[in-house]
Amino acid sequence: MQITNIPKQKLTPKPRSTGRLRWDKKLVLTALCLLGLAVDAQKAKANQDVELQVGIVQRFGEKPDDEITLEATPGDRLTLRFLGGNMQPQTVSVDKVKLEIAMQPLPEPALEERVVIGVHPNFETAEYYAEKWRAKGIETEVAQPERWQVWAKRDVYNNPLLRRLLLQSLRSKGEKSAHIETQLVEKVPRVSWMANGFRFTRSQLEIVAALKNTIQVSQGKNKRPSRLFVGPLNIQPNAYGNFTLVNRVPLETYLRGVVPNEIGAGAPTAALEAQAVIARTYALRNLRRFAIDGYQLCADIHCQVYYGLSGATPTTDRAIASTKGLVLTYNNELVDALYSSTTGGVTAAFSDVWNGEDRPYLRPVIDAVGNIWDLSSNSLASEENFRRFISLEKGFNEERWEMFRWRKEANLKVLTDHLRKYLENRKHPLADITAIRGMQVIERSPGGRIQKMVVQTDKGNIELRKEEVRSALLPPRSTFFYVEPVKKDNALWGYAFIGGGFGHGVGLSQTGAYKLAELGWSSERILNFYYPGTQLVPLNNSIVFWQHPSAE
Repeated sequence: MQITNIPKQKLTPKPRSTGRLRWDKKLVLTALCLLGLAVDAQKAKANQDVELQVGIVQRFGEKPDDEITLEATPGDRLTLRFLGGNMQPQTVSVDKVKLEIAMQPLPEPALEERVVIGVHPNFETAEYYAEKWRAKGIETEVAQPERWQVWAKRDVYNNPLLRRLLLQSLRSKGEKSAHIETQLVEKVPRVSWMANGFRFTRSQLEIVAALKNTIQVSQGKNKRPSRLFVGPLNIQPNAYGNFTLVNRVPLETYLRGVVPNEIGAGAPTAALEAQAVIARTYALRNLRRFAIDGYQLCADIHCQVYYGLSGATPTTDRAIASTKGLVLTYNNELVDALYSSTTGGVTAAFSDVWNGEDRPYLRPVIDAVGNIWDLSSNSLASEENFRRFISLEKGFNEERWEMFRWRKEANLKVLTDHLRKYLENRKHPLADITAIRGMQVIERSPGGRIQKMVVQTDKGNIELRKEEVRSALLPPRSTFFYVEPVKKDNALWGYAFIGGGFGHGVGLSQTGAYKLAELGWSSERILNFYYPGTQLVPLNNSIVFWQHPSAE
């Protein structure tokens, strides 16, 4: 997000900025429109709902047999809006429509190239490195064709010579994994559908429900699962040569599809309310996440799981309504509202998982009500202390959950195959490994998370840092584990991963919040426990949505 010094009449993004978003009418309108979000001026007031753009099918047309079926609810009709052959607006009314992919030949083959500077396990890491390269004068953008990537900005490096000069410069700076992805395109996908006896083929399409504002969506030939979404849907091109089905949905309605699918409708009321506040805060802070593709949030675990009204219940709806408009802030800025399923007994600091500046409110917290462990005198950076901590199983908020403690084993072949695939995706110089010889945890954070792990292979040592460990190795459910060799017939067979937690472990633990709510804690007390020093406040005109920390 690059916004600063917005003139009163003209909306102009500047090349370098602080990236601040404030909840005032003019600037929010500007910021959201620049992200591709059309917001009615009257709805941008602080006391009203915000319309989000959520990619519910992110890469439609990646496979030529992809299809999506859209259906009106009983008693309603769908209106399809698109530009006709004469570039004039055209509408078609249907009960049901199946969107398919038609491959359209180009008059002549087109060369498509992009410079991929780095491949990363998550958005946070990719954004950090994108900003780091910008600080060095290289314009970048964050993309997610599959894994998160940092690209050289395509409209800056817009010819083969510039791209190759940049790659040469990157290689000279030691970026061995930087590469150019090249593709000669002879056909391009177009969205195709039948309506009233005619077949239409377009690249952009809006679908609205005439009366009830709800649309049934199913993906694939078996049309399962079918989900109900509120608000208009748009088919639009993305950065990868295919399409995204985007749901334009009010924030509070969006939460109805997030809260039950993230924490579960059966959670106690206070836990549901805490989840609603955090999900609301997360959504507003992360509006920049898919700027390259012209929408804001995805509908899976790379953002928040969102299934429309599927799974919505009276219980979760009440929790959302009772916290309407409430967000969590620190120094009048929306917090980095990170959360995970299970911490394993201690939450992680931001820098335990990602690069960049630490957040004062995201620091290690022993996930227990009682005094089980003192981190100040027994740092989990010590391997001995860590193993002793992992052996503890009683007295924690998460103790009854399956992922609180776990042991996973894998043989050398499985581990090698998974690591090789990870290295190939990153264009790592040692991607041709054929065997793992050993592995060792080299460094931990004071909260116990792995900071550095070395895997010995037949081609050399491979160093994995932080969240790379989870991406590169199959068994671990978190970076909160230690390894032990497993021998069979007196030979190294594989490794056992003994650890705890599920996910990155930063911020709120959903299973821990469940337990605290059962103990009678309020949602505000739960939030203060996992995000110390923060304030629960109504959305207001002075709140900063997001300010990018400086890259180190």
